[in-house]
Amino acid sequence: MPPTDASTGTGTGLSPQPRPVPDGAGTEDTLDMRLPDELIALLAGEEPRLVDPPQDITTDGDLLDGVAGWDAAITSAGVFRLVPVRIERDLPLISRWMNDPAVAAFWELAGPRTVTAAHLRAQLDGDGRSVPCLGVLDGLPMSYFELYRADLDPLARHYPARLHDTGVHLLIGGVADRGRGLGTTLLRAVADLVLDHRPSCSRVIAEPDLRNTPSISAFMTAGFRFCAELDLPDKRAALMIRDRALRHLL
Repeated sequence: MPPTDASTGTGTGLSPQPRPVPDGAGTEDTLDMRLPDELIALLAGEEPRLVDPPQDITTDGDLLDGVAGWDAAITSAGVFRLVPVRIERDLPLISRWMNDPAVAAFWELAGPRTVTAAHLRAQLDGDGRSVPCLGVLDGLPMSYFELYRADLDPLARHYPARLHDTGVHLLIGGVADRGRGLGTTLLRAVADLVLDHRPSCSRVIAEPDLRNTPSISAFMTAGFRFCAELDLPDKRAALMIRDRALRHLL
């Protein structure tokens, strides 16, 4: 599964439908109220899971619903946009970020450009379940994101996955952009973009390294909730989830 980030991952309302009461019937069952399944699970303190992690699900079209065509997000820091990576254009910049010691400690992609290139090509030459993107703020590339289908990732073996769970990894490129709340702003913006453009997705997932306390703090401030600790093959991680049902509450 992809590594974690280094610098720091429409609400559903009730729609009661009255139904007609037959002549002579009582009035005690005149309102049919149905809570969304995900909200029922949250209120019960449960995490509904798939019977088996979905390893070989096939879908028609783009597995992440056309990230390249997503709208820009207006944030308190400026206009933010996700731009899918092009290796010939973006490799020097991303490789430089990966060689920053603060980034390398968690991403483990330090070294010559070929190391970063191989990591990017594995996604770009795949089936579209993971899309590497530059985070562009007011026209300036300043962060790197990976959006991925968590339910189709090996990660799904380690947590109660749901269909169309969408994962996110993040790094902030410039040292000057770290430690001032920008990661929180961008995480919230990206989670909102996912929920706006992926109607089948009910949750945005992240699994930062437990040692990366600034990252975990940024996710929580961005509306993610800490759900569990995960023992993954390459790290012990914090499972962070932002729920569509709680989108406007957290």
